[in-house]
Amino acid sequence: MVASLIVLGSANTDYTVLVDRHPLPGETLLGDELVVATGGKGANQALAAARSGAMPVFLGAVGADGNGRQLLDALGSGGVDVSSVAVVDDAPTGIALITVSRDGENTIVVAAGANGRVNAHEVEADIRAVGGTGTVLLAQLEIPLAAVRIGAETIAELGGRTVLNLSPSRAVPDELLALCDPLVVNEAEAHDLTGLPVGSVDEARAAATALRERCRSVVITLGGDGAVWADQTDAGHQAAPRVTVVDTTGAGDAFAGALAAALADGESLSAAVERGVAAGAAAVQWLGAQPPRD
Repeated sequence: MVASLIVLGSANTDYTVLVDRHPLPGETLLGDELVVATGGKGANQALAAARSGAMPVFLGAVGADGNGRQLLDALGSGGVDVSSVAVVDDAPTGIALITVSRDGENTIVVAAGANGRVNAHEVEADIRAVGGTGTVLLAQLEIPLAAVRIGAETIAELGGRTVLNLSPSRAVPDELLALCDPLVVNEAEAHDLTGLPVGSVDEARAAATALRERCRSVVITLGGDGAVWADQTDAGHQAAPRVTVVDTTGAGDAFAGALAAALADGESLSAAVERGVAAGAAAVQWLGAQPPRD
């Protein structure tokens, strides 16, 4: 059976502490109790897509340790197919160290661990096994770039499309950007790519127009201002609802997962962005990168 959505990305164990404010360099602060949860941009987006009605196949790697087993259990129970996830013996499961301030802003440091062992050749084989015409590949950049690039090239060859969340921000080849449909970036990532200011909706529209020359379509997320999108024939802005912000950690991943699920369901880019904005607004209302279990 051909998968409608494949998520290629990272899987981490998140260690989160809520603090009154973020520490200054060299400063030690006392925080609230430690919260341990499953995370990683790939795993977060896969679960967000599943919550949005998709049945995603997850491609990634975890260590042969307790954290890895817990991650696979969490993904599987959340509606994600983990049968193709690699379990490696030479690296631990990835870890993210997160501090969240009272106003919802976060800082994150990631130790990649097994995520750095995602193998490009295995990714290609896995995609050929489950992908096909119409398959959406959703990827991020917490795994080796070679794996993301070969994944995008393979899904294009099979007649599918790539949604690339260019996060964390890094240089990527023009050949990969050209396959993105859409490229999903936030304000800072859009600025890194274009050199243009992206501090308002109008500035984001200009940046999206510039990026449209380098990829098939683009979405720029704007936090509380929603998102701007552009493809080769149209462009628009989707406003976000006003909500109480608890933690912004999972907002971008919730957006990307819901957007990819909508595209896999055959919806237009504008409709997919609308679903993504709604998911992102919901995500900031809980602590942690993934939604609480119902």
